Amino acid sequence: MKTALLGALLWLVVAPILGGLLAGADRILSARLQGRVGPPLLQPFYDVLKLWDKRGGVVNRFQNFYMLAFFAFVLVSGALFFAGGDLLLVIFALTVAGVMLALGAWSTNSPYSHVGAERELLQMMAYEPMFLLMAVGMYLVGRSFHVGVLARAEVPLVLALPGVFLGFLFVLTIKLRKSPFDLSASHHAHQEIVRGITTEYSGRGLALFEVAHWYENVLLLGFVWLFFSFNPALGIVAALVVYFLEVFVDNAYARLTWRTTVRATWAAAALLGVSNLILFQYFAR
Repeated sequence: MKTALLGALLWLVVAPILGGLLAGADRILSARLQGRVGPPLLQPFYDVLKLWDKRGGVVNRFQNFYMLAFFAFVLVSGALFFAGGDLLLVIFALTVAGVMLALGAWSTNSPYSHVGAERELLQMMAYEPMFLLMAVGMYLVGRSFHVGVLARAEVPLVLALPGVFLGFLFVLTIKLRKSPFDLSASHHAHQEIVRGITTEYSGRGLALFEVAHWYENVLLLGFVWLFFSFNPALGIVAALVVYFLEVFVDNAYARLTWRTTVRATWAAAALLGVSNLILFQYFAR
């Protein structure tokens, strides 16, 4: 119980710091790949503090409520994960967070926000099958949905589920909001005139979105770490390598259409995820 509470508290305190530092490193590496110097490492923190001090305009009185709900469900999902809780509950809480974000965009009258909300739901439809296959695969290996038990699985998850791991990396690009799958909220100015799902947010509402994204990134890298949890240090290295690989992919590929995104991610889930589970069940007999 004490370990679970400590894990949740560390998540709440440390995750935004790590997430902000990763966002700063992302900006620097992206700038270097594009032949620019880039901002300082702490620039994301400066941006959030500046947004927090701004007076935010509200188009609809419900939009900030939905953003706060999005932020809260991201916190809950991460607290469950790092407390060693049920993996299915973690995934479901993360899904509800995405729904709240889409509802916030739909609560405004902006067509750009509505398009962003529709794309957000399409992205959820694209990555959810692989997330559920990952949970099922981990259960088959560890005989439990609890993260604490899976982290101590006798068989290393990455060795038992290499296809599931590769499929998860494929859809991870969506959750990290990177190209070629950054459909609903691009962070590249050359791709959109307006940002889509956060078009009508400003001030503290937009600051909450940025901090929630930092939290979410750390949680997603926690999933990567779980595959390598048989060696915690190796898991941290793997998570960092995966993140910066995603940054490279983000700068190397143009955005795909929503149809191609859904087809590609479902194909990856079928070819990598389902086939891996079938083979594991066959050889585990």
